[in-house]
Amino acid sequence: MEKFFKLKENGTDVRTEVLAGITTFMTMAYILAINPNMLSAAGMDATAVLIATCLSAFFGTMCMALFANYPFALAPGMGLNAYFAYTVCLGMGYDWRVALAAVAVEGIIFIVLSLTNVREAIFNAIPSMLKKGVSAGIGLYIAFIGLQGAHIVVNSDSTLITYVSFRSKFGTEGICALLALIGLFLTAILYARNVRGSILIGIIATWVLGMLCQAVGIYQVTPEEGFYSLYPSLALTDFSKFSLTFGQVFKADFSGVSLSNFIAILFAFLFVDMFDTIGTLVGVATKADMLDKDEKLPRIKQALFADAIATLVGAIFGTSTTTTYVESSAGVGAGARTGLASVVTGLMFLLAIFFAPIFTAIPGFATAPALIFVGFLMVTAVTGISFDDLTEAVPAYLCLLAMPLMYSISEGIAIGVISYVIINLFTKKAKKITPLMYVLAILFVAKYIFL
Repeated sequence: MEKFFKLKENGTDVRTEVLAGITTFMTMAYILAINPNMLSAAGMDATAVLIATCLSAFFGTMCMALFANYPFALAPGMGLNAYFAYTVCLGMGYDWRVALAAVAVEGIIFIVLSLTNVREAIFNAIPSMLKKGVSAGIGLYIAFIGLQGAHIVVNSDSTLITYVSFRSKFGTEGICALLALIGLFLTAILYARNVRGSILIGIIATWVLGMLCQAVGIYQVTPEEGFYSLYPSLALTDFSKFSLTFGQVFKADFSGVSLSNFIAILFAFLFVDMFDTIGTLVGVATKADMLDKDEKLPRIKQALFADAIATLVGAIFGTSTTTTYVESSAGVGAGARTGLASVVTGLMFLLAIFFAPIFTAIPGFATAPALIFVGFLMVTAVTGISFDDLTEAVPAYLCLLAMPLMYSISEGIAIGVISYVIINLFTKKAKKITPLMYVLAILFVAKYIFL
């Protein structure tokens, strides 16, 4: 392991990587429940999607570990699965096999782009200050996801979002929010005291406290409101269901699909996946201090290739776009620096196929402390932004502001790139703008006009 993963060279050890890999999995495990639920709305079998989700996550994460030696985990992406089910299948009325075909074609295109350095060039074209803005923005983004998962932040008719009413819904939202806050303080204290595995300890401790609250009746199980039992089930997975999605992409019927609509669907998958992946790699790599002196990520081609081939294989298994997960930052925050952590995460997903009900029982309020605290660790990248130069600072600020408010990494990058080009162009600093940044800005503007 030392020879292959270069642990000492990266300032880590086996124990740190194993704990970090488990931490990443724990923060991602929610996809095992959400993805089958979403894609089943499109007519797919939920158990088959669950198996496909586990296998694609295992395959993609192992590719990232073995090809690129990075602690980045992959799984079917949130947002892209919603677009797959609710827009393409339910909204446009296309069969889910057609949607899988679009995902497969996307994967093939990404493989070609990865081998021809196009995606690598886009990664390297993003200015240094903007990369730091991306990292800080992702910190705010995942912290916001954590706040929502813990029910600390809830919907509001008057202000869009607000804090939870602890007293009126204490048995459900209130106790979840309170437990998440306890877990957050515990995580912060342990991390400050340099306790190894502090983020993972925070997740498990919060979950155990939740089960104790359920046992004494403080936490109320109300499935109709989305609050389920916190105790894991020992039920096993029905593997015979996998045939209902595996290879179905090759049986897609395009007789009722127009070429223009298919291209529009394909472009939407391409656009969101490309810039979500690049944004995640930029943000997590920046925080982990993996960029070289030229602000480039070594082995970026291998990382992007792993992401691309995982998308294609995931479509064959029977799931929506498999992509690099921003929750990888939780593992990085726990000390992950090599692909060994990804191997552990991948093996956890493989294990989850057999005992999925156990892992799907992990509640959102238990993983929230990890996401919120790791969000803090990533937001510290903002200190690397030079606020004396407004042509650099303002685009970085708009980028980090847009990500949580627009609930999208790719939208944050879009705003950052467009603002960078416009501000520098009209302040007579056009020499700083590379040709590829002009191209990206034009593409982003075109996306807002035509999609």
